[in-house]
Amino acid sequence: MEHQYDNRKAIYWICVLALFIAALSNAIRAGAAGAIKAALLDPIDAQHSGEMIGTVLGSSFLGFALSLLAISPLLDRFGAKRMVLFAAACFIVGPSLVLLAAETGTSVYLLLNVAMVVWGLGWGATEASINPVIASTYADDKTGKLNALHAWWPAGIVVGGLLSVLFLKVFNLGWEVLVGLTIVPGVLLAMWASRHSFPQTESAAAGVTFNEMIAEPFKRPSFWVFFVIMFLTASAELAPGAWVDVTLTNTVRFPGILVLVYVSAIMFVMRHFAGALAHRFSDMGLLLISTAPAVIGLYLLSVANSPVTALVAATLWALGVCFMWPTMLAAVSRRFPRSGPWGIGLIGFAGALAIYFVLPELGKVYDNAKLEAAGGELAFATLQPRSADLQQVLAFAAEKSFQMIAVVPALLFFIFGAVWLVERRKQG
Repeated sequence: MEHQYDNRKAIYWICVLALFIAALSNAIRAGAAGAIKAALLDPIDAQHSGEMIGTVLGSSFLGFALSLLAISPLLDRFGAKRMVLFAAACFIVGPSLVLLAAETGTSVYLLLNVAMVVWGLGWGATEASINPVIASTYADDKTGKLNALHAWWPAGIVVGGLLSVLFLKVFNLGWEVLVGLTIVPGVLLAMWASRHSFPQTESAAAGVTFNEMIAEPFKRPSFWVFFVIMFLTASAELAPGAWVDVTLTNTVRFPGILVLVYVSAIMFVMRHFAGALAHRFSDMGLLLISTAPAVIGLYLLSVANSPVTALVAATLWALGVCFMWPTMLAAVSRRFPRSGPWGIGLIGFAGALAIYFVLPELGKVYDNAKLEAAGGELAFATLQPRSADLQQVLAFAAEKSFQMIAVVPALLFFIFGAVWLVERRKQG
């Protein structure tokens, strides 16, 4: 029994390391994007390099979504250990290809996109494997353990964000050093995971066949309610997280990446309390309560005009969204256990789709609002950098984009409330 307990602890911390690397990589990709654009894409096509770096960064989300969808139904067949080792390989190969891209001449743009897809595949393989493993290993405390596991996502964002600032802004090191740094934990993950055996998922332990697992979400229409809910919850959490650096840096005179670091630190702490809160309020009750500070925080971010107001708003937003992603995974695992890793993977895929589709829409709202505030494209082009007029225009654009996304947790309030009422009536 002692050996099994030790192995369970080891498996948990291996899963933590895998998720931490995925988050660290995410933050470093964002932090190094400007330097990579200037070094590799501006010399190729300076007029379109902004669109090009946007496409390159989006390729990592594409790899994330594709591997999550492909690996989830096959996890029981190949085993979680192989998938974690595959993720580790992607965490090594992806950044290595980014470093090689500088030496490829005219093929640099193609190789950067390939590199980001590979890097994103590691992220998807991580989510596809560790969530079912933890749900199976800690079947008696899914919400608590999945939230504790996912506390290490914001921890990785904090570390990656701070390293980006230190390496690029403080020490003036090359982006290559920052990107190359992510290879080291990938090697450690491969070495550690190779030494341990991983448990079966709940569906495999229950003898659920592959065909039964695949059919389960389609046999139970209520599953797709949670699919839609996850699309919305990811929109409320991850889309604004990726958006704060673009918007707040220009409106509150404070680096937006540091706002994200602050928010992530709050989420790291709060996710360790999710188990006790879920036992007190239920998972749906916890999600329902979370929507109020999320709405208020996003609205206040839209009107923030100083570092203090931005941090107050970010605190409320962080308290609102910190439990959403892992609690949704636990909720689906609890309600649809026969869907196994396929069900959890589909829910994660819904979250990936949200990031992929919602961010461009935020960008459109932002661009349209800034042109509207300036009085048209020609008028916007005449605004001087760092001028008071430009700051007012960008503040208006930030306000409109954050107000658009604030509608999402407001909608979730009614959806979570409806699910909570329906389930209570069934239990009663």
